[in-house]
Amino acid sequence: MWWRHAHHVLPVSHMRRRPANMEAETAATGAGKPGKRLPTVPESVLKKRKTLQRIREARATATATAKKVQKQKRKDIFKRAEKYVKEYRKNERDEIRLRREAKRYGNFYVPDEPKLAFIIRIRGINGVSPKVRKILQLLRLRQIHNGQFVRLNKATINMLRIVEPYIAFGYPNLKTVRELVYKRGFGKVSHQRVALTDNAIIEKALGRHGIICVEDLIHEIFTVGPHFKEANNFLWPFKLSSPRGGFRKKLNHFVEGGDYGNREEHLNQLVKRMI
Repeated sequence: MWWRHAHHVLPVSHMRRRPANMEAETAATGAGKPGKRLPTVPESVLKKRKTLQRIREARATATATAKKVQKQKRKDIFKRAEKYVKEYRKNERDEIRLRREAKRYGNFYVPDEPKLAFIIRIRGINGVSPKVRKILQLLRLRQIHNGQFVRLNKATINMLRIVEPYIAFGYPNLKTVRELVYKRGFGKVSHQRVALTDNAIIEKALGRHGIICVEDLIHEIFTVGPHFKEANNFLWPFKLSSPRGGFRKKLNHFVEGGDYGNREEHLNQLVKRMI
């Protein structure tokens, strides 16, 4: 029978067509395929992402806090420096005033005895007796042209008298102390010689004594403050150069036209030539 093998074909206009966007959505989600699951992220990867996010947030918070602390610390350091400058100027004006008053009334002005000395080793190791060698080691002057600050008292003055032929010493002014610390200053950190390039180095070593910056260190050294011992021990012995123009005669005392011994305020000129 002919109708059993005939195919009933509908015209194209009567066929139902699916929208193009629906086909694209089905292809993207895979909903049209039974048994196909959406791709999932492993739990370990999710944990790692959360951990990294927490680390980034903690780091950002710590950075912001450190910036605030550093900003406040800079303000404190600036205020301290201003206070020290006022103190130095006041002491200088007071000394000038006392000298003028003494001169006006026909008296003599006797300044305070110096409390700070700077010593420089000017001779080597040849012909050094054991006692002198030991005292030079105690003063931390193990090499020629090494320099060191010393608090002047009865004990240190007697030590300086014994080693006088091997050293030149005197009384440094504020400019000399500042130039030594800024230009030739090194700190002792974990028994190592470290350049003073950041105030954080000083604060880490001497912060418990209230010394947090270079100006605090200079003030403590120059005024021989209560923590002079800790501040001076923190400073590595200064390694100075040979003086420009050379020495005159090391074997003679300074008052005899030589170099060794106490040269009082004239030490500042020698240090200037050796920095």
